[in-house]
Amino acid sequence: MIVKHKKRGRPAGSTSQLTAQSILDKAKSLMQEAGKVPSIRKLASSLNIDAMAIYYYFDNKNALLEAITISLISDIYQPEINSDWKLELTKLSSSYLTLLDSYPGLLETLLSMDALGPSQVFSERFNDVIKPLNLEQEASINALCLLVDYLHGYALALNNNQTNIELNIDMMSGPLNLYCIALENV
Repeated sequence: MIVKHKKRGRPAGSTSQLTAQSILDKAKSLMQEAGKVPSIRKLASSLNIDAMAIYYYFDNKNALLEAITISLISDIYQPEINSDWKLELTKLSSSYLTLLDSYPGLLETLLSMDALGPSQVFSERFNDVIKPLNLEQEASINALCLLVDYLHGYALALNNNQTNIELNIDMMSGPLNLYCIALENV
């Protein structure tokens, strides 16, 4: 039996390859492979470190989950200001769905989080896209909630599709077009 010796405690200074970013990168990789957020032990094991070393960089598991989620969400499409808002909304929505489809456990993590950071990223980008419509605040909030609910439902359908009926991200274009028509007529 081979025993892997791990250093306990705080990671060594300049000789350590461990960083908050390396932990996030490994966690995202494991999450994509397994379809769920990895446990601290699994993450530590794959980094060949003691689990407590992760807590040097993240206060607790919730802080790690929030950091993973924010890191992933920040990768979604950044809309171009002063472009065709419908096209930009389509690109933003497709990018978000692609992310949720690529990381099957991400949606459940998002929905169970108390932190608002990840939702603020999408909200800000959405608001940038619809700015040319000059919607009142209540209408903007309702539009955001409707779109997010639709996208989350679609992501759940993509992740749980066990039928022979093909379902892909491109199939949202019709409903999204209808949504855009409704926004224009608010």
